[in-house]
Amino acid sequence: MQFIIGTKGRMTQVYDEKGQIHAATILNVTPATVTQVKNVEKDGYTAVQIAAGEQKEHRLNKAQVGHLGGSFKHIVEFRPRATHAESIDGIEKGAALDASVFAVGDTVTVSAISKGKGFQGGVKRHGFSGGRKSHGNKHHERAVGSIGATGPQRVFKGLRMPGRMGADRITVKNLKVLQVHPSENILLVSGAVPGRPGTLVEVRSA
Repeated sequence: MQFIIGTKGRMTQVYDEKGQIHAATILNVTPATVTQVKNVEKDGYTAVQIAAGEQKEHRLNKAQVGHLGGSFKHIVEFRPRATHAESIDGIEKGAALDASVFAVGDTVTVSAISKGKGFQGGVKRHGFSGGRKSHGNKHHERAVGSIGATGPQRVFKGLRMPGRMGADRITVKNLKVLQVHPSENILLVSGAVPGRPGTLVEVRSA
């Protein structure tokens, strides 16, 4: 089981050994420390808790500082997946993690919070085609249309309508690690990653 956290950087293009070009995202890996290894007997589930980033100590209470052993900004838990036969054996509290946990060619899963887009209409939020733009249809080109039902006389739950869009947790699977730079704590993964530059990302083996 391999995992790390970092922040999203900019996108770029890189060439592989065969001379093929790939779209890639730069991930700035934050060196992390294992702060707790949870087990079923004591905590009710199995997980590894890691912490990374610097934080002003006065922003944390004494219990947090004592538990973490320092002032960290980000705390993330990774649970082993039974479907992937993952195990946390050999991981101990206090272990240091950096970009070297992954190698070129590894397949990873990246999770992050997507960009927030505010309140949006049905055309942008759900891909509605909108109304006709012919003569007599004024100011209703992007209207949702009828939303009710004659019999129940109510709007059904889950009906696709305008509303708040974005700022959701998105997971992208099967991304390839194209380059690893341990000295600079940088990972380059193929394809796009959710969020804006600077967004906290979670990277784990696929």
